Amino acid sequence: MSDHHVSPSPPTGQESKPRRVARRAARLLFENSLFLIAGAIAALVWANVDSESYEHFIHISLHWGDDAHEGNDAHESSTQPEDTPEPAPEETGSANPTKPAESHHDITLHFIVNDVLMALFFAIAAKEVWESMLPGGSLSNLRKASMPLIATVGGVLGPVAVYIGWLLLAQGWDSGWESPLMRGWAVPTATDIAFCYLIARMIFGAGHPAIAFLLLLAIADDAIGLIIIAAAYPKGPVEPLWLLFSCGGIALGLLFHRVFKLVDWRWYLLGPGALSWMGFYLANLHPALGLVPIIPTMPHAHTDLGIFAREELKRHDTLNAFEHSLKNFVELILGLFGLVNAGVVLSAFGLGTWLVVGGLLVGKPLGIGLFAWISAKALGLRLPDNMNFRELIVVGFVAAIGFTVALFVAEAAFHGAGESTHRDSVKMGALLSFGAAIVAFVLAKILRVQKANQS
Repeated sequence: MSDHHVSPSPPTGQESKPRRVARRAARLLFENSLFLIAGAIAALVWANVDSESYEHFIHISLHWGDDAHEGNDAHESSTQPEDTPEPAPEETGSANPTKPAESHHDITLHFIVNDVLMALFFAIAAKEVWESMLPGGSLSNLRKASMPLIATVGGVLGPVAVYIGWLLLAQGWDSGWESPLMRGWAVPTATDIAFCYLIARMIFGAGHPAIAFLLLLAIADDAIGLIIIAAAYPKGPVEPLWLLFSCGGIALGLLFHRVFKLVDWRWYLLGPGALSWMGFYLANLHPALGLVPIIPTMPHAHTDLGIFAREELKRHDTLNAFEHSLKNFVELILGLFGLVNAGVVLSAFGLGTWLVVGGLLVGKPLGIGLFAWISAKALGLRLPDNMNFRELIVVGFVAAIGFTVALFVAEAAFHGAGESTHRDSVKMGALLSFGAAIVAFVLAKILRVQKANQS
């Protein structure tokens, strides 16, 4: 920091009190996902005060042209009966097999946030997964990572088993399998890594081995979640030929890295990233995942310091610069995401709500605990030093906070016409997953979990 000051400053060289307060307020907002929470609360209030204006807001068309008015009524299609006759192929333009099923996509706020801007969120998530596999990363040592990885599998299969099992019990074997709600089986598999980390620090304190265990589990869960979204929830019939755009993006990224030695992350985002996103969009894979393939092509450090490590702020490789430059912007995007996705009316409570809540608050901690116990008894694996199974139970409930990714999967699962009732019901379950934090706090008190590094 330079010793020369253009404007007067306090004699000590320290920041003025108002500036310190502003800086702390900004850190509080950006480092605690408060924009996302504020957006979700605003959406809930708005949708319950005037649901019609809320739906009009998120689905209004933002493009110009003769057919721009079509987007203004887009939200009405979500309330049409499921047996509404489908338009003939020649009316939709989908008769041409060389084009995606949707030859026209209304550019709405919902589309821009969920399909375009959220690509940056998933790119940063993919960055954490990729770095965790580098030397020093939580996934680089298979021996140490074995139990958390096995627990992650349980944390995915447990919620699916509870969700599907409860649905079959509620609607019967035949009807259950045919139920539209079956599409939401992946919603409770999600783990919101940011909120989990915040809650875990409050319960365990900084430096507790349970936090490292949880972060490894959450990173692996993110990786599985990316695969599930891509494989289980395409936007339409998959057109693999268009993925050549994504392959071209990867090749161009490697060319930028290996041959041209470009280090500015903007080159990778605007060139390879745009190509890869377009490939996902045209192939009918969820375009929010479109930037994921180009993450490994960026120049990066050869070791990993760990997710949320403060020391990473001192690293200036392309991949870290990408995250540092866009992190706060992505927090604002998450605020918009909450605003356009969390607006469900309180009357949306239904079977889907309880399926998701049951999957997260029962299936996830049960799956994590059971698979960890089996890996210990059958495979001889051990929990990290200074961590016990009482703390693992608490970790299981902390990991049950699905929120952001659960909302995203709910949108991906029920995006079609006539599915708004199921979508809102399932979304309500994603919002209620915050109840897992309350359960975790209570259990931590009952089980006498001790904080580490208390200050």
